[in-house]
Amino acid sequence: MINKYENYKISGYEWLGEIPQNWNISRIARYYKTRNEKVDDTTFPPLSVTMSGIVDQLENVSKSDDGDNRKLVRKNDFVINSRSDRKGSSGISPRDGSVSLINIVLEPIKPNEVYPKFSQYLFKSYYFKEEFFRNGKGIHGDLWTTKWDYLKNINIPIPSMKEQKLISNYLDIKTHKIEILIKKIQKKIELLKEQRISLINQCITKGLDPNVKMKDSGVKSIGKIPIHWDRICIKHLVSTKIADGPHVTPTFVDQGIPFLSVEGIVGNKIDFKKIRGFITKESHEIYSKKCKPQKFDILLVKSGSTTGKSSIVETDLDFNIWSPLCILRSNTKKIYPYFFFNSVQSGYFRTQVEIGWSYGTQPNIGMGVVENLWIVTPPLDEQVEINSHLKKLLVSFERKIENYLKQIELYKEYRFSLIFSIVSGKIKITENML
Repeated sequence: MINKYENYKISGYEWLGEIPQNWNISRIARYYKTRNEKVDDTTFPPLSVTMSGIVDQLENVSKSDDGDNRKLVRKNDFVINSRSDRKGSSGISPRDGSVSLINIVLEPIKPNEVYPKFSQYLFKSYYFKEEFFRNGKGIHGDLWTTKWDYLKNINIPIPSMKEQKLISNYLDIKTHKIEILIKKIQKKIELLKEQRISLINQCITKGLDPNVKMKDSGVKSIGKIPIHWDRICIKHLVSTKIADGPHVTPTFVDQGIPFLSVEGIVGNKIDFKKIRGFITKESHEIYSKKCKPQKFDILLVKSGSTTGKSSIVETDLDFNIWSPLCILRSNTKKIYPYFFFNSVQSGYFRTQVEIGWSYGTQPNIGMGVVENLWIVTPPLDEQVEINSHLKKLLVSFERKIENYLKQIELYKEYRFSLIFSIVSGKIKITENML
């Protein structure tokens, strides 16, 4: 049975619903003001605003003595990334530092009335985030001044300080348990992915005939390959020159042509629910002069933390890509697209990518390096046969991974629901629940 408060009152706000009778409700501006002091990132170490909270930036991020390239953050300030395509990137700062100017920094002005951890759970709750971004214009409603004008007028529920601490402690315990369960499932998924890659490696480097004569591949990690197979650079296996997306930031619109970047490559598939945004038909036509994805193209991530990840296009839908992605288009007289795709996913190909990495703020691989990566190839008819065999074997892996991912989503939905129900007073927390 759910533990509830004795009496409730109407908050007057759709996103919030009813709140306990003894809770206060006031504008955010009563408890916070914006901190807008510009500082350099040498005196004030750079922090990153992520989905999991505020963290130190990578050590190899370039620093500057320019006094206005960052925004000051103090310990216990709450920071929100105001970009609508970064929804949920926020948290309490663990120390003094600096963040990108795109962020809203909230300085607590009544620390005796709002417990930092409670405000973090409230501000990161699903319905609060939706309310904050509700009036965003397009994918880039990014002006922090405009965002603050709206944010400061959002009314939030405030229980007593004792209740805030009780709620925070309870949610710390519950969300930690949920995270443990999610991590256990993620480990199972990683194990399945390793087994899947091992199976792919076996088929695309040894073939299906156990009695075939073998020869040394010249690569220690591969060992022997069938005697009639070759090792070929991918620049000789593509029908068009390998190209990447535009190196400019597009202007996004509410509707139009889907524009994809690395976050849209999920589990070696394209997820059009996670596009960067929409671009106009005119922009699409301009970008398409350089590269335009088409069915059976392989999209390879060439920069960022997921460098080396790939997907194959399985749709005729018009869309375009950003510069962190490049297109490998199969010359179908030489290579079967799905054999090519499986090879790009293989362990030996990934090793080549890692050897070819260069580092700035994150790993990246140049276009000249990409075109000289190689794969081992059998004759075309054998490629088709191997892919058909692999497709049957991989079905069970895909189903298991999909089921585990659904479990993770259910746990996340439960966590979202639990947090909001508690910080809005729909569920009453007592000390005996800890």
